[in-house]
Amino acid sequence: MKRALLADDHPLILEGLIGILKGSFQVVGVVMDGRTLIRQAEELKPDLILLDVSMPELNGIEAVRRLNKMLPAAKLIFVTQHLDPAYIEAAFDAGAMGYVAKQSASSELLEAVRLAFANRYYVTPLATPRECAAAAAHGYSSNPAELFASRLTPRQRDVLQLVAEGKSSKEISSALRISIKTVEFHRNGLMNELGLRSIAELTRYALRHGIVTE
Repeated sequence: MKRALLADDHPLILEGLIGILKGSFQVVGVVMDGRTLIRQAEELKPDLILLDVSMPELNGIEAVRRLNKMLPAAKLIFVTQHLDPAYIEAAFDAGAMGYVAKQSASSELLEAVRLAFANRYYVTPLATPRECAAAAAHGYSSNPAELFASRLTPRQRDVLQLVAEGKSSKEISSALRISIKTVEFHRNGLMNELGLRSIAELTRYALRHGIVTE
C-alpha cells in the first residue's frame, strides 16, 4: 500500500483527510507546520504528500519547492481554501500535481490523487476555467514567483515568514539554528531588497503576498 504524509494546522481537517484516504493509503504521519513537514518527509519518504498553502513556520508553496527537490518521485497535492489564481499558478510552478478545494475534498481528493499517480494534473472545478486550462497545459501567463517573493533566497524567505509570524530574533535563531546576528543580517537584507523600513512593513508584505495569513 502506498504511503501518505499529511500537513495542515487544523486537526479536524487532518482527521477528514485520513478518513478519505483510509483503505487506499497508509497514513504514515500527520504534521501541523511546514518545517516539521520537511523533516518528516525526509525521514519517512512517502509516496503522497497532502498539504495546505497556509501553514506556520514554512508556507506550503515554499515547502513544495523543497519537497520537489528532496523527493522528486513523491506526488504533492494541495488541499486548501485558497482559490486565488496566483496561488494556483504558484502551486504548480513549485511542483504540485494537484490543487483541491477543502470544501469539496471529499468528492475531489481521490480523483486528484489518481491523476497524480498517472502523472496528470488536477485543479478543483471551483477554480475558473482559465486557471483549469492553465494548469492542464502547465503554462502560466502571469508571474507567480513575484507573489511568493521567489527573488529572495530560501533563507530570506524563512526569516521573512518567521518575522511576519511575530517571532523574536532569538526565536528565529533557535528555529533556523543560526546566530542572532545572522538573523538580523537577513532581516536587514530583506528590508533593503524589498524597499521596506520596519518589521510592520515586512509583516504587511508577507500578508499581502500570501507568505503568512492573518
